[in-house]
Amino acid sequence: MTAAKILVIEDDVRLASILQRGLEESGMQVLIAYDGELGLKLFESYHPDLVITDLILPRINGLELSKQLRAKYPQVPIIMLTALGTTDDKVEGFDAGADDYLVKPFDFRELLARVKTLLKRTKGKSNYKQPETIAYADLKINLQLKKAFRKEEEITLTPKEFNLLSYLIQNPDRVLSREEIAQEVWGVNFDTGTNFIDVYINYIRKKVDKPFEEKLIHTRPGMGFILTNQ
Repeated sequence: MTAAKILVIEDDVRLASILQRGLEESGMQVLIAYDGELGLKLFESYHPDLVITDLILPRINGLELSKQLRAKYPQVPIIMLTALGTTDDKVEGFDAGADDYLVKPFDFRELLARVKTLLKRTKGKSNYKQPETIAYADLKINLQLKKAFRKEEEITLTPKEFNLLSYLIQNPDRVLSREEIAQEVWGVNFDTGTNFIDVYINYIRKKVDKPFEEKLIHTRPGMGFILTNQ
């Protein structure tokens, strides 16, 4: 089996060395970059299976780096490391294209578990053929073009908002728990101390439901959320 290739972009030399050693001991190939600009260059030549990047970096910060990678390579998993752990910080990271978000200091075992989860998720979907368009009531999304429409009116969504709406429309008339949404949309275990799932639900409600008479996204108190017109 070919070892997974991991690109670590971290300007803290000591932390970068710890991550490299731990990932290599887990059977992975690791390349290190100490600034965002070098990280992008190494990505182009290294073509890693997953990227671990710090948020605050010299030259190109982690947010801008994630945006550039996501625009050109939409499938590559990105884990963002940062000392900033508020809900707003996490939302900003996810909006930039990060798949997961780990607040420093963290246990390496937790990082390793998340790396393995994202690698497994990416591999599992590599041969999955999705339909180009999915519709429910007057809501329609194009999975290939990453566009959403309500009554034929295009709705502008961030990448994470689109992924969340896609999951809802692919599971209509079924209550989805916060834990399930966190795992299936973000590939992470739900942290009960944060409300980022609710934040994103509110984001897409304002765009998908608020301008229209019929509401499709509903809350089931104590259970989760459901997309339904029933």
